[in-house]
Amino acid sequence: MDKLRFHHLKPTPGSTKKKLRKGRGEAGKRGKTAGRGTKGTGARKTVPAYFEGGQIPLYRRIPKLKGIGNGPKMAYVVVNVADLQEKDISGEVDPDTLRNLGLTRKKGLVKILGNGEITNSVNLKVHSISDVAKEKVEKAGGTVEIIEV
Repeated sequence: MDKLRFHHLKPTPGSTKKKLRKGRGEAGKRGKTAGRGTKGTGARKTVPAYFEGGQIPLYRRIPKLKGIGNGPKMAYVVVNVADLQEKDISGEVDPDTLRNLGLTRKKGLVKILGNGEITNSVNLKVHSISDVAKEKVEKAGGTVEIIEV
């Protein structure tokens, strides 16, 4: 039995085609213009795929740099001192307490604002507080502690 050698290998019939020889005389199938049509840049030289026919190209229409932003904003969930008074809250209050009471709808940094009045003594632990709110809470006998982010 003969061994299979490298020179015995052939491509499967129909899997290979002869290379088209373009531009080989006017009598041939791809002669004269060689499938490029007549006249114009495309007939004379290779035109890059990104060429848009003289229109300002996309890579020049788009701005080069978008600029350096200030980064993401710190979004606060706002609670007024009137809301604390309305829920009759006293004692230790932190962001989780406010979430459980339904004063804040989502997770995030909590800020207390000074809209309204408060008479309850509350010990606040929040991310931020306005000066007016801080003054009202301390006047009512409470304390304010800022949580560092």
